Amino acid sequence: MEVNLNVASIETSGGRPDLAAPVLDHVEALTLLIVGGNDPPVIDMNCKALAMIRVGKRLVIIPGAAHLFEEPGTLEKVAELASDCFVKHLTV
Repeated sequence: MEVNLNVASIETSGGRPDLAAPVLDHVEALTLLIVGGNDPPVIDMNCKALAMIRVGKRLVIIPGAAHLFEEPGTLEKVAELASDCFVKHLTV
């Protein structure tokens, strides 16, 4: 499968990267995977995805957060991590 997209960065929070497994080894963009510490199935999926991505990858597990990051302060932490990543890697 050949896909030609100009993507500079990917950020997922509580995502299902297993659904993109067939193309993860072709990802060339900086990738930030954010998962709640109380979401073991999604942690497992994201760990497997992390192993498939070959460049610029990071997995952050937020302690005490469930799948939807509804616990106090957890969604703000997701936003902070994503913002920091974008500012660090995408500013001109």
